[in-house]
Amino acid sequence: MHFALTDEQKMIVDTTRSFVENELYPHEAEIERTGHLPMEIIKDVQAKAINAGLYAANMPEEVGGAGLDTLTWLLYEKELGRANYALHWTCVARPSNILLAGTPEQREKYLEPCMKGETWDCLAMTEPGAGSDLRGMKATAKQDGDDWILNGTKHFISHADIAGFSIVFLATGEEDTPRGPKKLITAFFVDKGTPGFTVRDGYTNVSHRGYTNAVLEFDDCRLPKSAILGEINKGFQVANDWLGATRLQVASTCLGRAERALQHSVDYSAERKQFGQQIGKFQGVSFKLADMAMELKAANLLTWEAAWKFDQGTVTEADMSMAKLKATEMLAMVADEAIQIHGGMGLMDELPLERIWRDARVERIWEGTSEIQRHIISRELLRAVGG
Repeated sequence: MHFALTDEQKMIVDTTRSFVENELYPHEAEIERTGHLPMEIIKDVQAKAINAGLYAANMPEEVGGAGLDTLTWLLYEKELGRANYALHWTCVARPSNILLAGTPEQREKYLEPCMKGETWDCLAMTEPGAGSDLRGMKATAKQDGDDWILNGTKHFISHADIAGFSIVFLATGEEDTPRGPKKLITAFFVDKGTPGFTVRDGYTNVSHRGYTNAVLEFDDCRLPKSAILGEINKGFQVANDWLGATRLQVASTCLGRAERALQHSVDYSAERKQFGQQIGKFQGVSFKLADMAMELKAANLLTWEAAWKFDQGTVTEADMSMAKLKATEMLAMVADEAIQIHGGMGLMDELPLERIWRDARVERIWEGTSEIQRHIISRELLRAVGG
């Protein structure tokens, strides 16, 4: 098995890391202090990202993206993940791959403006009463002639405040299964400003300051059938076909933050002296560094293997769940140990460690909780023996 990066991958890593350090790090303190990412910063960094060829790099070349394979894309995501989440996600945007599932007309209307940095998309699945249990969603779309009438509420919808449109998943029917009735789901494009569609401020989040969430409300919101993404009642299929690697994206950004925290810890352990010697020479600190490095490497390998298998067409749900689970739980451990090594200074905002520690908490919840990932992994193990 060959583990070395290609020259192209090294170039992408170096270019992205340099961009992050020079263009994103300088803005972190202001965003962490205010909890707000000003549009003037967004537009300034966005223009630089487009000029550097880093904007929408997750997308295929035929639509103006970089056409990266999955492993190279995740190496790029890892470097972006070092910085404040709002900065890298908003200013160096990666439009959702689900936009590729649209018709030519939908691509022109929704994908092209996102690729050019003229707007952003957002995905709306989660509801107040249906988090991980998407089949329990209550928001509905009901057919009325050639139109569809939307009613219900979504929440925790990331960056919906700046998005020009939402891709909303709604219940459009029900079917009987051996385990009881199951909701049928359809995906819809909903433009901001559509009558009956309201975007409200969401919740104040301890993680990822500046990266907003919103509540979406639908009150007899009427849409034409041309707003359907994919096929009626096939919303889960379109999501599974086009959103499969999002867990790996989460894993990769966690790797970047963990690597940054570990490097701070190594540097501090070599510089800080107590009782006449570097603290890194004390076993209580040196063993922490060893465990942090080992866990980070394990998470890296799980993520890169899943990425490679994704491109080979052999990846399983368990592969991606293992990578996401390991990387997110590893980041929590590394962030906590980094603060312990730094002592009281680790909790001060002069260093990025307290931010990394706070930000780590949400990673074990969104894109599928740690418990959901363990369920997926165990289910695959049991299925192999008829369980």
